[in-house]
Amino acid sequence: MRKFFTDVIFTTLFVFVTLGGIVQITDLRIFSAFDPLGQALGDMELTDIAFSQLRSDPSIDTNIVIVNIGALPRRGVAEQIRILNKYNPKVIGIDSFFDCKKGLRDTINCPQLIDVMGNAMLANQIAEARNVVMVTRVTQTDSLYNTGIYDQYDSLERTDADIRGNAYEGFANLPTDADNQESFKACRTFVPRLQVGKDTLNAFSVEVARIYSPEKANRFLQRDNYEEVINYRGNILDIYGASSFAGRYYALDWYQVLNEEFFPGLITDKIVLMGYMGDDFTDTSWDDKFFTPLNKQYAGKANPDMYGLVVHANIVSMILAEDYIEVMATWQEWAIAIFICMINVALFWLIYRTSPDWFDGVSVILQLLQIVLLSFLMIYFFNWYSFKLDLTISLGALAVVGTCFELYQSAILKIYEWVKNRLTKRRQQVLTPE
Repeated sequence: MRKFFTDVIFTTLFVFVTLGGIVQITDLRIFSAFDPLGQALGDMELTDIAFSQLRSDPSIDTNIVIVNIGALPRRGVAEQIRILNKYNPKVIGIDSFFDCKKGLRDTINCPQLIDVMGNAMLANQIAEARNVVMVTRVTQTDSLYNTGIYDQYDSLERTDADIRGNAYEGFANLPTDADNQESFKACRTFVPRLQVGKDTLNAFSVEVARIYSPEKANRFLQRDNYEEVINYRGNILDIYGASSFAGRYYALDWYQVLNEEFFPGLITDKIVLMGYMGDDFTDTSWDDKFFTPLNKQYAGKANPDMYGLVVHANIVSMILAEDYIEVMATWQEWAIAIFICMINVALFWLIYRTSPDWFDGVSVILQLLQIVLLSFLMIYFFNWYSFKLDLTISLGALAVVGTCFELYQSAILKIYEWVKNRLTKRRQQVLTPE
């Protein structure tokens, strides 16, 4: 019995060592050209299926109205704010920067400065509107970046002080794997607050929700999670059909606001989020557009389906509805994976010793059944309970446990016995007198 448990423990250890080696090898870019399937599926998660295919249709969130500023100059945005403010929105969030890049405040490097009257109009309308939230972007100075620390921030990109005035601020950074704005960007999570220098800053969406409903925002922040999974509700009207649950937010194109083509009740006491969503709603540009779990093509390099402004709207909706997604702790993922792996290894040893002729077929069937079952549980736990049952490590262990078991009992054990016998013979030769 003691040898049985020893074999189970060491076989399990061999499984995870092998799994770690596979992960390291597949991270090498030289293998990317030989793995088109892996590249196609690498940007998806099983829970995306629950979001895009299984969830029941959510209702329209009438608390939020989304406004496209298009390619309007600053005086055009100022006029939009003036018109919207007439109808007393409770909070206006502006997801756009009005600054001079790299601090170069001359009309050559910053042509927006030429329109002095337009800048003054924008500053005046922001000052007159109540409860305006402007976006910031957390960044790193060169000195911090050169230290090799990439998850800390010590500076902010902000709208120019003479325009933002005393407006509230929140950072708009969203976690993605993209290297730059033009790259493929998948957005599933967000960071509610960050430490920037000595200050703690709220995310743009959290700050908007805090002004609209302080109690709900505070309860959300009391969860004290560094990163939260976004419980996506839906998209704006999608004339190209890229996204599931389109039309779940009221949205106004830039000209509809300027022409006042809306009912006043749409704006009064509501959250108005303003930002760029294409030059108009027919624009197919990828600027500030993300791949989300609502994308109908959840596997492969699909077209992005949601503008960043709508991602922020979904976060605000989640906070106000207090409809969060719970996530397993990392130690729980590992504990479950180790337990499942050890059970399988023990079962394989029993089958191998009692019915060796049946081992190959039975072990493969057991692996396949468990992989299907765990995949099913991941998808439907997410759909039924809004709980992200992350069994990725368990699935990886199940995928290699059969092969690792055969390698262990046919090669590792034999090598161990050979080395042990050699050492024993050598010891006996040393101890035997001539």
